[in-house]
Amino acid sequence: MTSVPEDPGNNAGREPGQGPGRKRGPAPDPAPGFGADPAGGELRRTLGFRDLVVYGLLFIAPMAPVGVFGTLDAKSHGAVALVYVVATVVMAFTAYSYAQMIRVAPLAGSVFTYARKGLGEGPGFIAGWMAMLDYLLIPAVAYLFSGIAMNALVPEVSRWVWTTLAVLVTTLLNLWGVRAAARVGFAVLAMEIAVLLVFVVSAVVVLVRDGAQRGWLSPLGGDGTFSLAAVLGAVSVAVLSYLGFDAIASFAEEVTGGSRKVARAVLFCLALAGVLFVAQTYLAALLQPVSSAKLAADPSLQGSAFYDAVETSVGTWLHDLVAVSKAIGAAFAALAGQAAAGRLVFAMARERRLPPFLARVDERSGVPRVAILGAGVVTLVAAVWAARRDDGLDHLVSVVDVGALTAFVLLHASVVGWFVVRRMAGPPVWWRHVLIPVVGAGALIAVIVEATATAQIVGLCWLGVGLVVLAVQGTGRRTGMEG
Repeated sequence: MTSVPEDPGNNAGREPGQGPGRKRGPAPDPAPGFGADPAGGELRRTLGFRDLVVYGLLFIAPMAPVGVFGTLDAKSHGAVALVYVVATVVMAFTAYSYAQMIRVAPLAGSVFTYARKGLGEGPGFIAGWMAMLDYLLIPAVAYLFSGIAMNALVPEVSRWVWTTLAVLVTTLLNLWGVRAAARVGFAVLAMEIAVLLVFVVSAVVVLVRDGAQRGWLSPLGGDGTFSLAAVLGAVSVAVLSYLGFDAIASFAEEVTGGSRKVARAVLFCLALAGVLFVAQTYLAALLQPVSSAKLAADPSLQGSAFYDAVETSVGTWLHDLVAVSKAIGAAFAALAGQAAAGRLVFAMARERRLPPFLARVDERSGVPRVAILGAGVVTLVAAVWAARRDDGLDHLVSVVDVGALTAFVLLHASVVGWFVVRRMAGPPVWWRHVLIPVVGAGALIAVIVEATATAQIVGLCWLGVGLVVLAVQGTGRRTGMEG
């Protein structure tokens, strides 16, 4: 891919189109009830490329497919590795559009900021609003995965207790500071990758020694009747594993070295995650003694399918090792997600789209403490609610990705809006500024169409609430101008 041009260091954080020393134009009128003056400050630039990759991979989680392997295997008729190949390609278009817009607006807020630049204030708010749904709920899913894994190891302690403990520990780390959290996260990430390598080596040894339980090409073609619709339906769930690479863009104001470093980290994390996901699901499918048809007929087997395959083929020791890694890794995936959610809330509050007290930056730690605490409270409530219900995981997993996918569609549209419609960067490059975003948006829309009815309904309801909020803010602005 073509590299993303570096933004000059002395322009970092400025609005696009401003040269050195130029001041920003007048701020827009505040939304009603949100105050006239922004209450926010500037975030500290302390992160390097490695820190960005750590946050991205933590949020994604190197073994993210473990929790949804059985579901995807059942939905795709056994073509679970193909599902991740397709999902990686779909997300690659989105990652490239992120790389284009990061250099346009290297600011916190990610897709909220990009859609504002490319499409205008209204679409920008909706993009941020839809992304906020996922940034608040994805950590809840990760915390619940952690609670379930720990409960399996220590069943005497309820999973909601483990879930609550995970939320409290990681929230304190996020409040400590972005650099400190990145250091701890790096150690956790190294542990996760080490466990993944142990699994890969063990699986290869077993396959060479005993052979595969399924056909060698079945993870790419299915172990029954191949169905493209079934694969796309599974992709709508698999994209949940990737949601996190985009969160890297939320730290654009805290990076030393400019926007090119952020863009490289986004692309690198997605590519690495794709390789890891395809490899581990391919191996797990070959080790899986239960057919995809049986998994589809008995959903109770789906949640533990990966663990069961590992325990049956390799041994209990690897089952327990993977479970511990998943418990710790999921908690720290939620840490990265909570940090990204805090930055999104901070950015929207700074632009007066949310109450301004959410845009305050703590002087000691340099993080948006109030926004992080607010995101943490919402995540805690959702995670504990789900942990106390037998069907809680199903409810959360079924709804968390539609908001992000909708926001990604608006991201692709913002590339066309900025580079083609508004021509803010000179003559557009058609394959980069039209072909890639149009194909990427089309692929995402196809995935949304194949999502569950529950996910679509929740996404529409959340979108409806966002449109009402936007309308109220617009009415307040017009009233203020007339007054």
